[in-house]
Amino acid sequence: MKSEVAAIAPYDIPEEEWKIRCDLAALYRLVAYLRMTDLIYTHISARLPGPEHHFLINQYGVMFHEMRASDLVKIDLEGNVIPEPRHAEMPPRKVNAAGFCIHSAIHMARPDVMCVVHTHTAAGIAVSAQKRGLLPMSQHALRFYGRLSYHGYEGLALDLSERERLVRDLGENRHMILRNHGLLVCGRTIPEAFADIYYLERACQAQVSAGDHELVLPPEEVCRHTVAQFIDNTLERSQMAWDSAIRLLDGSVAPYAS
Repeated sequence: MKSEVAAIAPYDIPEEEWKIRCDLAALYRLVAYLRMTDLIYTHISARLPGPEHHFLINQYGVMFHEMRASDLVKIDLEGNVIPEPRHAEMPPRKVNAAGFCIHSAIHMARPDVMCVVHTHTAAGIAVSAQKRGLLPMSQHALRFYGRLSYHGYEGLALDLSERERLVRDLGENRHMILRNHGLLVCGRTIPEAFADIYYLERACQAQVSAGDHELVLPPEEVCRHTVAQFIDNTLERSQMAWDSAIRLLDGSVAPYAS
């Protein structure tokens, strides 16, 4: 799908922003393809370059499988929609308040983060409600060993004061389980965010599938050794996985890069 991603940007959108829009729309569709959606809820956002601290998020009501680059809404850190000339005669675009609260918290506090993915999958919610959280029972889970944060449930994420606690609980990590809620990953690139949410979801699926049976867990030294192995060349490997996954979108009836 590289030809579509390289499509010419509309006249009023800088080329760099259009590339980010196309990649973010592709990520929405991949999350839908992998059945990690929750109808019109949950969100994926991407930071735009520049001193304005703008970021892109989904238009409220657009399903993930139909997301296009032009459907993404540009907002500031206060949740204000940034006017765009081509939308001047269209109805106002809406974003979900809860999505804004969670994503703006991360983008405000973590300039190293470019893309944030939040999901409500059955496996992610199940593990989020388990007292011990994600166990180091699988190779997928060990990818996050010692690098996974937890945030307690406070109700629907509509209170902006929760942003401070979200950031505090995330700390220096880029992966977090929201208790009784779901999963959240922060990528330095869109491909990295895709790889991280994919493997965190797979780790949760494996744990749920194991059930209540007595589990064999690797010793501490093996856990530490394995996560160190994963950290090496993370961005390069994520890009390779992304390039492969993007081919799943080939032949889409409605191209995402539009």
